[in-house]
Amino acid sequence: MGPQETVTTNPRSGNKKPGITVFSGGTAANSLVDVFNRIVEKKGRQLSYVIPISDNGGSSSELIRVIGGPSVGDIRSRLVRLIPTRENDARRGDDDDNDDEMAALKAFFEHRLSSDPDKARMEWLDIVESRSLLWGFISSPKRELIRSILNTLNLEIVKRARPMSNFNFSKASIGNMFLTGARIFSGSLESAIYLLSVICSIPPSVSVLPAINSNFTHHISAGLADGSSITGQVNISHPSAPTALPDDGVVAPELTADDHDRIEDANLPGSLPVLRRQHITFSKDDEEDLPARIRRVWYINPYGHEIWPVANDKVIRSLQDSTAVIYSIGSLFTSIVPSLVLRGVGSAIARPTVRHKILVLNARLDRETGPRTQPMTARDFVAAIARAGAESWAPETAEREEVFKNYVSHLLYLEGDSTPVVEVEHLEKLGIRCVRVAGVRHGEGKRAMVRYDEAALGEALEAIIDS
Repeated sequence: MGPQETVTTNPRSGNKKPGITVFSGGTAANSLVDVFNRIVEKKGRQLSYVIPISDNGGSSSELIRVIGGPSVGDIRSRLVRLIPTRENDARRGDDDDNDDEMAALKAFFEHRLSSDPDKARMEWLDIVESRSLLWGFISSPKRELIRSILNTLNLEIVKRARPMSNFNFSKASIGNMFLTGARIFSGSLESAIYLLSVICSIPPSVSVLPAINSNFTHHISAGLADGSSITGQVNISHPSAPTALPDDGVVAPELTADDHDRIEDANLPGSLPVLRRQHITFSKDDEEDLPARIRRVWYINPYGHEIWPVANDKVIRSLQDSTAVIYSIGSLFTSIVPSLVLRGVGSAIARPTVRHKILVLNARLDRETGPRTQPMTARDFVAAIARAGAESWAPETAEREEVFKNYVSHLLYLEGDSTPVVEVEHLEKLGIRCVRVAGVRHGEGKRAMVRYDEAALGEALEAIIDS
């Protein structure tokens, strides 16, 4: 039985309007949340964000190392962005009694602890013991519920402390800590997401779906065109920044696999050392080029062997209930592709019931879409999406241009100095309609770039969805 046959349709789908499914990562796509929200509010549709759980960088890396489980950083980022406040929800009146609490909850869940490990630990204790000023304006019932979840995680951290393995609270995200604690308490990642959504009054018309519904850690690898491979998402997109030398100027030796096995943490004995490291600090600036283009992304087990996970049933159901799919801006190979290669996703997208498959092209190239000597074009972006979608159910078609339109029907793009080249004529011949969208210039100097004008992007998306 093929993966496209294993999931039943949603029995409630006939009672509601067709939905919209957005594939994205965390940070980059947050800038377009208001655009997507306005469209679904106007059309009265259900909106689902599909977000991967494979990021092993930042504070998520320490939770994965000590506690285990899926990466929740991008999920937390989207949930916090969706919290309705006066700033991002015009429907909320100035006299709304809950506005101060919503703003306080948003500040609380997006707060990061100090970069100094000792200060961060003391700050954490102030939070779990209800002494922190962050609790201001959060009502007592919600405060005690949140605090009980954080204390569940704190107990787990204390239980797992060992002479060679202590939790590093440096730069820890409180939202990530809450989701991990709620997952431990309930035994379910989806329950943790639901609890945070209810506490923060996130509208029920919007869903945040983990690409894989699992209590286990999932990692990815990337294969390059030169035959080499890179293991771990953080090493693909933004390798860890080198740490400062100790005062004596001596560099600590790299730990071997045997050294790692002596450390009692959440990693299984024999796990790849590269997947067991802390990646709390990483660099997004001055990125070093990859030696060659990325050709393929796949999931691996802790020992580096390829695996083929099944997508979250709710992701498949969302695609079955949707007439429009949007591939949002963000990291192509670490935010979008990890969701597309999952079993069941490609076949669901390729169905004719999904009429509009819209790629919002990035405004600029990054480490994943280089190297600078051979940057990816719009056609390459489309090919990468089609290849990922076809891999789990029709791999023999993955390189055929004639099937590209099964996964991408429309391409929205910007024009500017740093934007990818768009082969409009060639893509149109493949049945992919290209739509140029007005942009707004942001930043100065090296950080200058063109971004999508929200109103223009919203109009373009609406016109396509209504067609």
